[in-house]
Amino acid sequence: MLRWLRLLVTSLAAVMGLGVIAITVLLWMRLSEAPLPQLPEHIALPDGAKPAALTFARDWIVVVTEGGEVLLYDHQGRLRQEVRP
Repeated sequence: MLRWLRLLVTSLAAVMGLGVIAITVLLWMRLSEAPLPQLPEHIALPDGAKPAALTFARDWIVVVTEGGEVLLYDHQGRLRQEVRP
């Protein structure tokens, strides 16, 4: 009877280990490349600026460029404020 119990515990540990590995792999695949939201077409970035992050709010849109510049736009696409690093 003790052998049967030992076999069950070992099997359970192996299955749990495989489950943890599977969940880790799935999370890594899913979260490795978060897609950047699309920049609205009516917003024109300065020359050479590439968006690194976007934030949408009720009254404005914030664009952080790859150079670290923070651009604050209203929803009509007008640049309201610019913060340089």
